[in-house]
Parts: sequence; structure tokens; C-alpha cells
Amino acid sequence: MADQQLSAPARALSGIRHINRAHHTRFVVIGNHLAQHEELSLTAIGLGAHIQSLPPGAKVTIKDLAGRFPEGEVRIATALRELEEHGYLGRYQERLPSGRVVTYTVSYNNPPALRTEARRGDEPPPEPPEPDDDGGGGGGGRPTPPDEEPPVPQREEPSPLPEPETAPSPEADAEARSLLARLRLRDPRLVLSERDVARLAPAVAAWLERGLTPSAVGATLTRSLPLTPIHSPYGLLAHRLRELIPPPIPAGPAIRPPGPDRTIHPLQCCESCGKAYRAPTRGGHCGPCTRALDPTKVA
Repeated sequence: MADQQLSAPARALSGIRHINRAHHTRFVVIGNHLAQHEELSLTAIGLGAHIQSLPPGAKVTIKDLAGRFPEGEVRIATALRELEEHGYLGRYQERLPSGRVVTYTVSYNNPPALRTEARRGDEPPPEPPEPDDDGGGGGGGRPTPPDEEPPVPQREEPSPLPEPETAPSPEADAEARSLLARLRLRDPRLVLSERDVARLAPAVAAWLERGLTPSAVGATLTRSLPLTPIHSPYGLLAHRLRELIPPPIPAGPAIRPPGPDRTIHPLQCCESCGKAYRAPTRGGHCGPCTRALDPTKVA
């Protein structure tokens, strides 16, 4: 008996088979230029698809993404750099009039189309406006009419840098400037200019005025620094000096440690109860026994 001949090609039987259904909500359109990119790693392709599905304003920092996925900060940072190199991500910084540096990320869903328009001499299209809240992730929303400019997002004006309650002495100002200049010894990326040191010194003096040591201030300013390049050390340090300043110690009875101005009397035994107590002279009674013997006396 002759072998049965299959009419379907062997490739169709052994390869992937698709069962597709149309999406009506919560979907995003991903181009094959990303899904089948020949140079991007699988991690970068998946991360690019995830970022394109996010709504505007979602956090896409390395720490936020590492908290969402198991790949870890190093692999996520590498994938973000790949996406940036191939035009799918752009990370920009803007210095506000107050001096604060704001970093924002732009996701480009079709870099090949942008490159084609650039070759034709056309200006790149404006960034898409925020979509309506229809539950469609990053793929839905009402398009902006051609004659209507997208709304300009209003950025919250940052609060000013902290300042000491009293003008710092020359010694305190020099200590604050020295602390800022030495931060590059903790991390080579924290190189400040003399102008930046002069602008940040009053804020550091305000920290020192609240009872922190220079080593504690330096440790707080350099704790958990980002793994990515720091393009604006001034902006990063100004943000931390503004947001992480501890509250002043509330007024109250001072707790003085033992010192030259505070004498510690020797221990001795109470003549009535035998308990140990401290007194400048030997022979006598402890506080409770003194009050019991003579209520008018206070030990």
C-alpha cells in the first residue's frame, strides 16, 4: 500500500499556527519593524512593546521597570539603551527657570516612518496628545485634528532650595563647599562646577544646621544613585537636597551626655534599704527613703 500523501506543506505542519481574534479594548498596535527587529535583543523587543502599551505619564525608569519584571536593573538598562540607539526611545532633559532639571522620556512607535519623513525634508510630526481614558492602554485615544495643536503639559514649579535660618558663618560655608566638592570622590559622575557648588552650598548648610554631620549628608546625597549616566549632577543633588532634608529637632529638654561639665557621683549603699544610689558624699539615704523619713525633703 502506497504511503499517504499529504497535500499541506511540511513547513505549515511544523511551524507556528495562529488563531487570531479581533481586539476591541485594551490593545496596542506594534509594528513588525519592532517585533521582528534583526538587531534588537529579545529583551529590548519585549520591553519596547511594553513601553508602547503604557499610558502617558507612566513611569519607565530602570527601578520602576525592575520592580515590574524579573530581568533586573542591568538587563533592563541594556535594553533601554538598545531602544534608544535604534530610535524607539528618546530621553531628554530640560532645565526650568528655577534651576531644577526635569528628565522625560519619549516613545516613538514608528522610527522608520520618522526617518523617511526626515529624508524627504519634512518636519517630524508633533508628539501625540494624551489619549482619552477608554482603557485602551497606549494604543487608543482620540486623534488630534490637524489644525489643533496638542495641549502643552503644565509642569509644577519646584519649591526653592532649603536655606539656613541664620546666615552661615565662613567656617560653615567652607565646610558645605568642601562637602560638595568631595562628592566626586564618592562617585566620579558627581563633578560640580564652582558655580554649582556656590548655588548648592546654602542648602547643604541648612542640612548641617539641623544637626547632621558632613559624612551623614554625603551618604544621603549619594545613596542609591542611578546606574545610567548622570547628565546633570547639579539637578540631581538639588532635587535630593530639596526633597530629603530632615525636619529640625523639636525643642525640648536637652539630653546631655556625661562630660566635663556633668559630674557623675560614685555609687553607695542606702543606710535604710541597702539599695545602690549616687551621691556626692557617703553616708545617707536614697531618694525614696529620704522622702519617707522626711516628706519635706526632696532627694
